[in-house]
Amino acid sequence: MVDESSQPHLYLFGVTLDILIIIAAYAVSAFTAYSFFKAAKFKATASKETMLQAGFGWLEKLPVSVARVIAYLELLGAAGLLIAPIGYLLGYQWAIWFAVAAGAGLALTMVGAIWLHAVRKESQYTLKMNLQLLAVSMMSASFWALLPLI
Repeated sequence: MVDESSQPHLYLFGVTLDILIIIAAYAVSAFTAYSFFKAAKFKATASKETMLQAGFGWLEKLPVSVARVIAYLELLGAAGLLIAPIGYLLGYQWAIWFAVAAGAGLALTMVGAIWLHAVRKESQYTLKMNLQLLAVSMMSASFWALLPLI
């Protein structure tokens, strides 16, 4: 067993690096979770006609249940980004990997969205937002994955 008091701590601006990573991870994760929550709420509650009018052209040939499944996956990812780290901070070391999985899952969702919109030739309208959501999802997963390594 390693004595933690003997291990050197990394400092930045007078604060240990692990505290800075926790703050950054929560800030990015909160933004990511909020963004996906808003998108999921719309997909989970809007009618197919409302989504088609809002520009969800990919739903023309698909049942509305596809949008609902995506919405519930986004809600699970958003919840995982916020709830799992609380378990980690309460002493459940394994819980942090749920936040990593949530961020990675949301990132994969965005890769699928980028692919879908590219196939439908809609990238000129959607690529910027999809890349931004992909980036913050990856950042959330990365920050939480770094924390146990410090």
